[in-house]
Amino acid sequence: MTASPSEPGARRAPYDLAVVGAGSAGLSGAVTAAELGLSVALLDTSTQTGGQFYRHPAPALGAVRPEALHHDWSAYSDLRRRLTGSTVTHLPGHHVWSTVREGDGTWAVHAVTGADGDAERPVRIRARALLLATGAYERQLPFPGWTLPGVVGAGGAQAMLKSGLVLPGRRVVVAGSGPLLLAVATSLAAAGARVPAVVEAAGYLRYARSPRALAANPGKAAEALLHGAGLLRHRVPVRLRSAVTAVHGTDRVEAVTVTRLDADWRPVPGTGRTIGCDALAVGHGLVPQIELATTVGCATRPLPDGTLGLALDEHQETSARGLWAAGETGGVGGAELARTEGELAAHAIAARLLGRRTGTGRVAALRRRRDRMRAFADVMSAAHAPGPGWRHWLTDDTDVCRCEEVSAGRVREAVAELGARDARTVKLLTRAGMGWCQGRMCGTAVACLAAGDGAAEPPAERRPFAVPVRLSTLAALEEVPDVDAP
Repeated sequence: MTASPSEPGARRAPYDLAVVGAGSAGLSGAVTAAELGLSVALLDTSTQTGGQFYRHPAPALGAVRPEALHHDWSAYSDLRRRLTGSTVTHLPGHHVWSTVREGDGTWAVHAVTGADGDAERPVRIRARALLLATGAYERQLPFPGWTLPGVVGAGGAQAMLKSGLVLPGRRVVVAGSGPLLLAVATSLAAAGARVPAVVEAAGYLRYARSPRALAANPGKAAEALLHGAGLLRHRVPVRLRSAVTAVHGTDRVEAVTVTRLDADWRPVPGTGRTIGCDALAVGHGLVPQIELATTVGCATRPLPDGTLGLALDEHQETSARGLWAAGETGGVGGAELARTEGELAAHAIAARLLGRRTGTGRVAALRRRRDRMRAFADVMSAAHAPGPGWRHWLTDDTDVCRCEEVSAGRVREAVAELGARDARTVKLLTRAGMGWCQGRMCGTAVACLAAGDGAAEPPAERRPFAVPVRLSTLAALEEVPDVDAP
C-alpha cells in the first residue's frame, strides 16, 4: 500500500524495518520481511518501483510491452505482485537525505518529498532496523569534448529508452568499460538506433583467469552470448582495448575519435580513428552509492575496480549494528545478486527482531548463491578496472569538474606547483568537487590526477547529506511529522 505522512504530534510506534531503495534488492528485502511478519516501510525517490535496472515507462506513455527492453522481467513482475499483496507501506517520491541512530536504538530516516524533492515536505520514518538498498551511479572519466550536448551516460541512454521510449540520437557510439555497454548497445540497436561501434577500453581475457567463477555462474555467460548475438544481428562491431579519447562538434556531437589503448590504458600514438555520430553513450562502470551508510560510520572495503563498497558480514549486516545493506552498496553485481542479498538480509533482520531463526534451509541456500555470484562480481570488477594511463587522454583545457568548470590543467597546477597530494587538497585549492554533484561526476578523475604516478585513493564517500536539503528543513526537524507504522 502507499502511505502519506501523518500530522505532527506525539511520537509514534516505529516500524520494524525501513528499507531505502525500491530496486531489486530493496523490493526483495521489503516483501520478504513483510511475509515473515515484520512491519515495513519502503522508501524510494522514484514514483515507480524497479530501480535503475527495471526502469519502465509511465502508464501515460501507453507502452504495450515494457518488458521488451528488459532482461529477466518476470523476476521483477513477481516482486511487484508480492508488494501489491503485502502489508508493506510504500512511500514513493521520498528523497532520503539522512539516517540517524536514536538514543533508544531505533533509526530515524529523514526524507523530503516530491518528484525531485521539490515539494520539500519533510517527513521522518522511525524503525527498529534499517536496510539500505540505494544502488549505484555511473563512473565517468573525462576526455576532450565530453561536455558537448549529445554526450550522455551509458546508463542514462538506457534510462531514456526504458523510461521515456526515446533515443539519445539516431547514430550512437557506445563506449567506456564494463558489461553494461553490451546491454545498452543491444537495447539501442533493437529500438532502431544505428550503433557504429561499441568501444570497450578493457578486454575480456581477464575473465578467463578465473575459470571457477565462470563455471559457477553459467547464466552470466549465457547473458553475454545473448547480447553478442544481438550485436551480431544488428552488425554492431565491438572494438576492444580502445577508447573514445575526443568528441568533436560545435553545438552537439558530430564525431568521436577512437584510439587504441595499451595495457595501462594509455593511448597508442597514431591509432586514432574518427567515427561519425550524433550521440555518445559512455560510462566506465558503476560506483556504489553508500553515503547514507558512511555518514553513520559504517566500514567500507576496497573493490577490485578502485571503488569502495560497504563491508558486510555473512548476513548482510554492516559494522553499525541494526543497519543492513544489499545490492550494489556492497559491490556491483547485477539484479539477481541484489535480489538474493535483499532476501538474505530480510531473513537476518526478522531473526534478530523476532528472536527466532526463519527458513534455515532457505538462508543456507541464499548464502551459497550470494557467495557464488559475489565471486563473479569481483572478477567482473577487476576485469574492467580503469588503468592508470587513462589520464593521458586529457588536455590541459579539458574540464574535469563540470559543475565548477575546473580544467585538468588547473588540477595539475595544484599538484605540481601548489603541493596538493590528495583529492581533498585539490578541492580546497581549485573548488573541484564543490558543485551540485558533490564530486560524484569528477571524484574519480580528481583523485587520479592528484595521485600523479601513484595509486589513486577512492574518493571519500562521507557526506553529511545524501541529497540537497533546504536549511528551513533542518531548522524544523523537531516539528517534522512521523509516518505511522501500522
